[in-house]
Amino acid sequence: MLKLIKKVLKTGKATVGYPFTPLDLAPNFRGKPQYDAQQCIACGACANACPSNALTMTTAEDGENIRWSLFLGRCIFCARCEEVCPTAAIKLSQEFELAVWRKEDLYETADFPVCHCRECGKPYAVQKEIDFALSLLQENGALSDRQIDDRRAQYETCPACKKMHCLSSTDRIDIGRHMTTEAQS
Repeated sequence: MLKLIKKVLKTGKATVGYPFTPLDLAPNFRGKPQYDAQQCIACGACANACPSNALTMTTAEDGENIRWSLFLGRCIFCARCEEVCPTAAIKLSQEFELAVWRKEDLYETADFPVCHCRECGKPYAVQKEIDFALSLLQENGALSDRQIDDRRAQYETCPACKKMHCLSSTDRIDIGRHMTTEAQS
């Protein structure tokens, strides 16, 4: 018996004191997704990329908002949402303790107002996404302030009305194949 106790004392601790001391996690540990609704443009890229359908984009009950929702009970912490988010609104944290008393506490939601078409008045896109696209064009120097106002009318018109009123310039779209050969001398 003394031999066994001696061996145990020599080898040291075999377990960690986790509940009483914090765990040392790797820097690339994938824990609970942290969501920043202010940064989000509700583009839906995260919902499309989510393999477990933990992220969804649906129309809210009022019909005037798009609801982004995350159900942590389905999340597999794969980080696909973080990879595809164009505005870095989702980041995986080091938090892994997700035990809750009620299932409703595993849901996280955010509502985004919908843009209505200037022509027909039907809702068709998230206003924040349209504003983000226009601000990108302005930041990159592609458009001036005056041109942004002109383009806003085009961006805030649904595709059906654009087609009906010819607001999209289809004359610049070329879908044919072109092959050029130059004679070498």
